[in-house]
Amino acid sequence: MLQEFLHQTKRILQVAKKPDMDEYLNVAKVTGIGIIIIGVIGFIITLISSFLVPT
Repeated sequence: MLQEFLHQTKRILQVAKKPDMDEYLNVAKVTGIGIIIIGVIGFIITLISSFLVPT
């Protein structure tokens, strides 16, 4: 069982490669856009709930 795990780990490390700068920047942009979208949705929900439920 341990030998099988080590064999699979070795295979993954051989197939994996370090991303180049363009690929890294694309992933960073998509991640940033996703975080911003989730934040805006949360802000809109907060605004709507503050108007609907008076404090």
